Amino acid sequence: MRLPARVPPLVPRATTTVVLLTAVLAAPATAQQLKVYISADLEGVAGAVTPDQLGPTGFEYGRFREFMTEEVLAAIEGAREAGATEIVVSDSHGNGQNLLIERLPADVTIIRSWPRPLMMMEGIDSTFDAAIFIGYHAATTNPEGVRAHTISSARLARVALNDREMSEAGINAAIAGHFGVPVVMISGDDVTVRETRALIGDVEGAEVKRSISFHSAATMTPQAARDLIRERARQGVERRSELQPYVLAAPLALDVTFKSYRPAEMLAYLPIVERLDAHSIRYRAPDMPEISKFIEFIVTYCIDLDP
Repeated sequence: MRLPARVPPLVPRATTTVVLLTAVLAAPATAQQLKVYISADLEGVAGAVTPDQLGPTGFEYGRFREFMTEEVLAAIEGAREAGATEIVVSDSHGNGQNLLIERLPADVTIIRSWPRPLMMMEGIDSTFDAAIFIGYHAATTNPEGVRAHTISSARLARVALNDREMSEAGINAAIAGHFGVPVVMISGDDVTVRETRALIGDVEGAEVKRSISFHSAATMTPQAARDLIRERARQGVERRSELQPYVLAAPLALDVTFKSYRPAEMLAYLPIVERLDAHSIRYRAPDMPEISKFIEFIVTYCIDLDP
């Protein structure tokens, strides 16, 4: 004869609730995500003063790729000390292929080469909590600052947004601000730090050298610069809730002055471009991503592009 199946005892609802709650409380807590974006240039790295350090043909370029990489590593370390869980690094100097990527942590994402719709800020979005600028320099309209220029030292004499002259730090802070992300720290010479604070607010600044002239500086050693950058990056990320995103009021007007007249002449053939004078144009856009794409276009496009 088949015996009837055993019926499990009934468990009171209250007991079931207690068991489930205990299990939830015992489960490990999920770490809070804290995303940091690092945009890295080379002119503002400690010791960098002339083209000898800044491009593949310079006799010191190989060494300064290492110094640039180490300053980025210092910023990563500082950001992680402040709780960063995810980091994107944008290689934003020259050909965009300067950082020694094998030296960066395995869980870091790296943006390389050009063109990029968001230029030096490619990959940023509203999920990031803070942005850091490493190795930056002053604006092309600033009479001081080591290697001061904006976007292109060879071609551009002035870049302005809504009638305010801009450095690369200002443009990139406005791109970050479009996504609600504050810039929390910048490294470079003393002029760069002072100029950036005057524009976007009291961000942490690592002055790794003091400008003497366009091609001269009194500089910290690479190790001292790394120590300062790590500390300022940590402080900046910790202060992120105190610092406001740099947001420009729309619509936006971008003014660009070229060192030659022909680019302004030819760009004025486009119905979206207004020619202001022999060397200057104006482009209007609803937001910073559109401004960024236009800047990337005017400094990159040529008719014989290949492949």
